[in-house]
Amino acid sequence: MRILFVALYSALLLAETCGGTKSSAEALYGPTWELEYISGARIAFEGLFPEKKPQITFDKASGKVTGTDSCNGYSADYELAENTIVFGDPGPTTMMFCGGSERQFLNMMKKIDGYSIEDGKLNLLVGEVPMMRFKKVEL
Repeated sequence: MRILFVALYSALLLAETCGGTKSSAEALYGPTWELEYISGARIAFEGLFPEKKPQITFDKASGKVTGTDSCNGYSADYELAENTIVFGDPGPTTMMFCGGSERQFLNMMKKIDGYSIEDGKLNLLVGEVPMMRFKKVEL
C-alpha cells in the first residue's frame, strides 16, 4: 500500500513539474474562439445572435485579434500581461448594418481588462467578473 501511495504521489508531482500543459497565455493562440455567453444583454443570447456567433482568434506574432462580431469582420490590437488583457478599438473589415448585437459585442470588448481559461473555455473579464465566455471551435 505504501509503495502504491509513493508511486501515485511521484506521478502527480512529475505531471505538475514537466510542463505538459500550456500557460494561460499560450492557450489563447491557435484555436478560434466562439462566443457562448455575454453579460448584460437584455435579449436572450440566442435572440441576440440567432444565426452566427461572434468569434475571436489571437495572433501572437502581430499582437492582433481578428474575428467576426456575428455580422462583420473586425480586427484589433491587444496587450497581454499575466492574466490581464486590453483590446484596442476594434476596426471593422466589412461594413454591413446588422442590428445592435454586433455593437454590444464590440463595446464589451473595450471594457475587458482580464482573462482566464478554465475547463477549456476562455473567459474575458472586467475585474474578476466574467463578461464573455468563449468555446473553441474547429474550422
